[in-house]
Amino acid sequence: MQHTKILGWGAAVGVAALLAACATSPTGRTQFVGLAPNDAEMGKMGAVAYSDLKKKTKISTDPATNTYVACVSHALLNTFPGDEGKGWEITVFEDDTPNAFALPGKKIGVHTGIFKAAKNQSQLAAVIGHEIGHVEAHHGAERLSVNTAASGAALVAAVLVGSNSSERNMAMAALGAGAAVGVILPFSRTQESEADTLGLRYMAQAGFDPAESITLWQNMNKEGGAKPPEFLSTHPMCFIELKDGYN
Repeated sequence: MQHTKILGWGAAVGVAALLAACATSPTGRTQFVGLAPNDAEMGKMGAVAYSDLKKKTKISTDPATNTYVACVSHALLNTFPGDEGKGWEITVFEDDTPNAFALPGKKIGVHTGIFKAAKNQSQLAAVIGHEIGHVEAHHGAERLSVNTAASGAALVAAVLVGSNSSERNMAMAALGAGAAVGVILPFSRTQESEADTLGLRYMAQAGFDPAESITLWQNMNKEGGAKPPEFLSTHPMCFIELKDGYN
């Protein structure tokens, strides 16, 4: 009974936090972003992370590869209104994993390993458009806010339990699992699906073929073998299987 009350208190804290600060994503979805730093601060965090990656990971100096990636990226960014598509930094990293990313602060990174799955410019546009979609939809701020709210609920539960270390550990474990399965993971999957939607929108506006995204996802799934690659780790398996079924 006591654990039920604890979970109830934790849930109440989480719900209150979720209601406290909401925003609307580019697709019209309601987001919880109020516990994250503002856009400028998120941009600084992204720039620091990007700079760190450039120090730790070899950067490609191949002119053809860099020109190709920049061309596809700028074609997507040029569809954005005003100055939103200007000032992005694009880096190709010598990394064999089939991955790419974008960070707040207008940063794009592409691994050379992505070319094992992205066989043409439309497929590369699907990858990069997806990653830009994460930034444009403020998914980093949303993730930080959700994680902060979940951590706050667990902390409240621990305080309510008191000094009994066994009960405290049980409560923290229960709330941690509940937060991961009930809040954080669904948000992550929702974000991935939303980034897919935005990426398709960007590539269509830029003149790329959105249908090529299907082949891209099939290629990405094959690259992962028995385990999906990092790029697909948060996509629902039914979503991957649906894409893989278009043969």
